[in-house]
Amino acid sequence: MEHGSYQDQAQATFSFTDEDHTLANSIRYILNQDPRVTFCGYSIPHPSDARVNIRVQTTGDAASEVLKDSCQDLMLVCQHVTSTFDQAVMEFKNKQGIESMNITPK
Repeated sequence: MEHGSYQDQAQATFSFTDEDHTLANSIRYILNQDPRVTFCGYSIPHPSDARVNIRVQTTGDAASEVLKDSCQDLMLVCQHVTSTFDQAVMEFKNKQGIESMNITPK
């Protein structure tokens, strides 16, 4: 849910339900890498409330568009981490298989 001004779309607060520090801190990090962002931060209103508020202020671009772009960037980062991890696991398993057969690769 977006809480913001219809007059100034360069700043808004977004409320995410059923989320915690894991997503909020990741989005905050990605948002802070964007040169269009002048301020971003997040808060959790209450520890027993599974809700996160993320505040975004930009240099003039719509805050909702900047947030969408950052979410897409975060998905790309997660895909890269997953593929790199899967590749490392496969290489490890292949190496373990060679070592268990007492074969030395050249």
